[in-house]
Amino acid sequence: MSGTGSPLRTPQTVLISGAGIAGPALAHWLHHHGFAVTVVERAPELRTGGYKVDIRGVAIDVVERMGLLPDIRRAGTDMRTGAYVNDDGERIATLPADIFGARVGRDDEIMRGELARLLHDRTKGDVEYLFGDSITSLTEQPDGGAGAEGRAGGQGCVEVTFERHAPRRFDLVVGADGMHSTVRRLAFGPEESFVRHLGAYISAFSMPNELGLDREELYHLIPGRMVCAYSSAGDPEAKGLLAFRSPRLSYDHRDRAEHVALLEAAFAGDGWQVPRMLEAAREAPDLYFDAMSLIEMDSWSRGRVVLLGDAAHCASPASGQGTGIALVGAYVLAGELAASGGDPAVAFERYETAMRGYVAVNHALARKYAKEMTVESRWQIRLRHLMLRMLPHMPWKKLIAKKIAGEVQRAAHAITLKDHPARPAVSPSAATPAPATAPASASAPGGPPYAA
Repeated sequence: MSGTGSPLRTPQTVLISGAGIAGPALAHWLHHHGFAVTVVERAPELRTGGYKVDIRGVAIDVVERMGLLPDIRRAGTDMRTGAYVNDDGERIATLPADIFGARVGRDDEIMRGELARLLHDRTKGDVEYLFGDSITSLTEQPDGGAGAEGRAGGQGCVEVTFERHAPRRFDLVVGADGMHSTVRRLAFGPEESFVRHLGAYISAFSMPNELGLDREELYHLIPGRMVCAYSSAGDPEAKGLLAFRSPRLSYDHRDRAEHVALLEAAFAGDGWQVPRMLEAAREAPDLYFDAMSLIEMDSWSRGRVVLLGDAAHCASPASGQGTGIALVGAYVLAGELAASGGDPAVAFERYETAMRGYVAVNHALARKYAKEMTVESRWQIRLRHLMLRMLPHMPWKKLIAKKIAGEVQRAAHAITLKDHPARPAVSPSAATPAPATAPASASAPGGPPYAA
């Protein structure tokens, strides 16, 4: 089964950790190619928060092949204008959204939570979802393990233990569980080995629309900090976004109280809407806070375990490409698994070969824009305001927008997709993984343990 494209002899079972964007997108394509898929997610229910995300370039081709593009466009943010405001909230420069966002060509924008909902709705009838649970250990069994009937000729499996559910066996395990991936930690080691801090932190949250925004985003710059409030189509609330420069901080990425305390310390004494936004962040049910960082790894796979999306190669919000890379990666990984007949060694190598250059270009983009999101001094802020005030009066403003967008668009198109014919799909019950005979542990025989 070394890349001949032969059909799977039995529906292979795949466990995906993470029900954000990458995980459900991969689940869709794996089901499309005849795999039996389970998705485990730590959160008790689908996470519908987050900021607006762009889908552009090759990612548009992927969602078009999924049949999701019309739904994405119906649920789009429909942003109309963007502006920078001064300390008193006065608009210094207002630009149309296409110029302000430097959007040209095929470029759609949607709230991250809405995209997650669309992907979950598309897959929930075909895929088993386990919410409110997480993986605690992974142990590879090269011979398939006792009682592993019906899987690819007994050619191996991964024994998985969970926090809540009984242990199970799967042919393959995919970590699509974000920058702080549990699967990556279990299979590859501590997170610190792979994180490259870009010198800033970012937070996003829902807030009351006290400014009366209507599909508009307002930016306020403070030396070393950026404040943004915006509203999108169909949402009675607004969204807040706070970013600040900082060396790497030590905190628990799951501790909400620490997140709020760090925001309050970074923005203490700042004006405009900042006090109200900090108050909203304290109360918001969807508060997001994290470092702007890259994940850089020499390999995204180990045995029958592979990483996808931010778990493998987080490009940070600074790139504006994380969602697109996740969607494209899901398509590529599923397609290569199908083309190889489910052979992980062949599929994972081809997946990395296809994706590495694409990821590298977008990592470079993130390094550049992470520095530009915040400015260091008031004179730099005044210079940016002056340029924005002048831009609407320049006859070549559209050309300037295209030039700015060109770099992003080149990064968004930095991969060529293969065509992967569909294979017969299976229902979640068609290949339910057999329970393990005993919990997997670091001392389990037969293969490399990835224990907590």
